Amino acid sequence: MPRLAFVPPAPGSYRLERIMKAPDGIVLESDGSVRRLSEFTTGRITLFSFIYTYCTDAKGCPLAYATLHSLKSTIERTPAMHGKVRFVSMSFDPEYDTPVAMRSYGGREARDRRGLEWHFLTTRSSRELAPMLDGFGQDVSVAALQPTGQRAPVLSHMLKVYLLDTGGEVREIYSTSYLHPTVLLGDIKTLLQERARR
Repeated sequence: MPRLAFVPPAPGSYRLERIMKAPDGIVLESDGSVRRLSEFTTGRITLFSFIYTYCTDAKGCPLAYATLHSLKSTIERTPAMHGKVRFVSMSFDPEYDTPVAMRSYGGREARDRRGLEWHFLTTRSSRELAPMLDGFGQDVSVAALQPTGQRAPVLSHMLKVYLLDTGGEVREIYSTSYLHPTVLLGDIKTLLQERARR
């Protein structure tokens, strides 16, 4: 990971505002089970992002994956954080990104339940996905329409990673400029301290 161009404030020395409530809807886990999105956005501090498995934009989905992968290792080495944080990656393209494709994309991260849980979700249709995209304020457009069953070559979207508290409230939204393990870790620790003070 590149070095940060600034020094983030110490965890707990600032407050993260409540931005919005995460939406709910029907999702598919990478094992094919039908679940509610709220099962993955409440109960633990959650880093949530929309991705698609064939994204090649270096400042898009691959950046999010690499950042979260790095952060996952740090969290797993921190006993005080065990069982309190999860990651969720959800597909923009349910037609191509089936549960099997999401499980393949997630690789070991999708199957390993011994450390930090990382869920790779999709939906049964674009129609079911749309209200969740709207609820998160995540825009996506298809660069070119393809025949049914063939993936579009490019989905255009602005990378956003959402930090949710245990109640399912979005507390921070990271763009490319601030998507760094050090920043994310500080904000997670801030939410953990907030929860401990209650």
